[in-house]
Amino acid sequence: MASQSVRVSTSTTYPLLEVQNLGRQIESRWIWRNFTFAVQPGERLAVTGPSGSGKSLLLRAIATLDPIQTGEIAFCSKPLSQWSVPEYRTQVIYLHQRPALWEGTVEFNLQRVFTLKSHRHKTYSREMILHYLDKLGRSSQFLQQPSSSLSGGESQIVAFLRALQLSPQIFLLDEPTASLDAETVRQFELLVQTWQAEDTNRAYLWTSHDPSQLKRITDRAITISG
Repeated sequence: MASQSVRVSTSTTYPLLEVQNLGRQIESRWIWRNFTFAVQPGERLAVTGPSGSGKSLLLRAIATLDPIQTGEIAFCSKPLSQWSVPEYRTQVIYLHQRPALWEGTVEFNLQRVFTLKSHRHKTYSREMILHYLDKLGRSSQFLQQPSSSLSGGESQIVAFLRALQLSPQIFLLDEPTASLDAETVRQFELLVQTWQAEDTNRAYLWTSHDPSQLKRITDRAITISG
């Protein structure tokens, strides 16, 4: 049900994330089964496969947003049963294809996340956000835009910035640039690279219908076959 194609050699350090014999069933149909792979620190991993093969379901399962019927997931050598869900989700973040935003300005959405219990020990940094916005070719005025006026692509950028400021170890990027124009796609990719360069142990899994994008921004592919 799953195969792996490796373009470059990976790190020999202990895996950041381990997926063992994972299985997802909907009614009587197995979407995928006996799915096993590991993500090494610093890896840039593509998740590929035909439409309907369960790429999004896999990322959502890793993020504990979707149930699995079989198998285990471990993060930093600890099974998920030994992690609190909020703590795990601050380290392994799933970026939705169609993110939901709170009513209010862009900056309100960025600040609001720090009122959640799992993030109260962290502090909003406007300086950091302005640094990231600069890499996206946007000024501080973007922060004052109401969320209701944002395009789909702009909403995706806000959702990414909202997650980026939490400094996760793993990003699960599900078609993150599908709503962006070509120039913003380039800037988004650069921003992901900037985030990873800040800590070379960080890793990401990325799905995309654009093979040329995956060739640019990933080193290894996990393929889900029909």
